[in-house]
Amino acid sequence: MAEKTKVVEVVPYDPAWKAEYSRIEARMLEIAGDLIIRSEHVGSTSIEGLWAKPVIDIDLVMESYEQLPEIIRRLQAFGYEHQGNMGIEGREAFKSNQDDGFMKYHLYVCPKDGKGYVEHILFRDYLRCHPAAREEYQAVKQRLAEKYRYDIDAYCDGKTAFVQSILQKVSQ
Repeated sequence: MAEKTKVVEVVPYDPAWKAEYSRIEARMLEIAGDLIIRSEHVGSTSIEGLWAKPVIDIDLVMESYEQLPEIIRRLQAFGYEHQGNMGIEGREAFKSNQDDGFMKYHLYVCPKDGKGYVEHILFRDYLRCHPAAREEYQAVKQRLAEKYRYDIDAYCDGKTAFVQSILQKVSQ
């Protein structure tokens, strides 16, 4: 319930988000780079020009779930808590339990063919290439942030129909 007291804030795109992603990525690759085949800046902060919640989303991509136990062990040694897939198949979430000097971020570890990872990339790339869809998504996010200012769950749920409509377009 504590999440509901936080303010849902959607702000103009900030070019500094790219640099912050790079800082977080470098740290993650120091911890588990030999077990990761690539890392991706996903979510709204990865799409130039799109207003977003100022939270970086990073997907660390592993070959398969065989690497996950060692990745969990290493991340735990650096103060990260494994939160499971949080209801999204093909994506394992982690939360830092300490102030690590980065802006707020969401860390996910995904197999290369995991649904959560694949959908992150398809959605990101579609919005990067389709300005009208990007503007429509921004309007949806701004409206939801105003309507659900203190309810992050309702804000996230409200974006689902738009996200699914884009994913249906790209999978046809």
